[in-house]
Amino acid sequence: MAKKGILLVNLGTPDSPQTADVRKYLDEFLMDGRVIDVNPILRTFLVKGIIVPFRSPKSAKLYKEIWSDDNGSPLLYYSIAQQKLLQERLGDDYQVELAMRYQSPSIETALEKLKANLVESIRVIPLFPQYASASTGSVIEKVMRLVKEWQTIPNISFVNSFHNHPLMIKNFAENSRKYGIENYDHILFSFHGLPQRQLIKCDHTGNWCLKREGCCDTLNDTNKFCYSAQSFDTARLIAEELGLPKERYSVCFQSRLGNDPWVQPYTSEVIAKLAAEGKKRLLVFCPAFVADCLETVYEVSEEYNTEFKHLGGEHVQLVESLNDSPLFVELLQELALKN
Repeated sequence: MAKKGILLVNLGTPDSPQTADVRKYLDEFLMDGRVIDVNPILRTFLVKGIIVPFRSPKSAKLYKEIWSDDNGSPLLYYSIAQQKLLQERLGDDYQVELAMRYQSPSIETALEKLKANLVESIRVIPLFPQYASASTGSVIEKVMRLVKEWQTIPNISFVNSFHNHPLMIKNFAENSRKYGIENYDHILFSFHGLPQRQLIKCDHTGNWCLKREGCCDTLNDTNKFCYSAQSFDTARLIAEELGLPKERYSVCFQSRLGNDPWVQPYTSEVIAKLAAEGKKRLLVFCPAFVADCLETVYEVSEEYNTEFKHLGGEHVQLVESLNDSPLFVELLQELALKN
């Protein structure tokens, strides 16, 4: 009997923390027109002429800080674990493959494996809880670009987002309880950042995004595909699961690149504000990531922790991501089986 194919896709990671591999990864990542959505000629000049040559050595040093001798990249390690655990749950009627949008294992290789086994359908699950053109949209575009060349195309379906899935909300809440939320002065929900222009492009009404105060505070029919609005909704649901009142937590966005305005408020500015208010201990969730990576393990646990201490704070504690949690594998199973 033909199997059903499941394709898990995460963002990607360099093959090693060496500068050459980091340069190769950054070049593929930043040359994606959905990531740096500007004129192709300008993008090529910025990426190949400025960003990659100067950023690669610096990023390589950071990757070396999180790279494990035994497991390598934490993002790849946990993504492989997720693939294996999901395969075990689904059984022999399914073929579960893992791919990275950038670098290895590639989407093309994973799709070829599914094609070779004549799967009757392919369910693509981008491992990004909140939809963004630069992440989920890029994965969908890449898959469609590859399969359009096939002579026989099986049924293909995509997961758009799972930002409000009850199992994800429960999983993050459970991960945080071990730290004793009552021991922290404030809770941060820090999401990966995006340029504001990418939010505006997703506003098909043309009169909502960033044109009224609090446009992302509540998810509605107008902003339901907005990355920022979905992020605020994720934070609200986790806070409700933990019984946190609004004054106890803040939503913010990290990892800016370039001078254009990005989604706000910025995590670094929120941390500075909380330190000025006399807050000493912060607990930080990163619910845009389903596997710990450079943005969580280093940016939050090291950079923001050091920055906060310099400003008079005492400690920034990261709530680990979903990683190889049984609850997350159960969530993936639900997404895989949902038609």
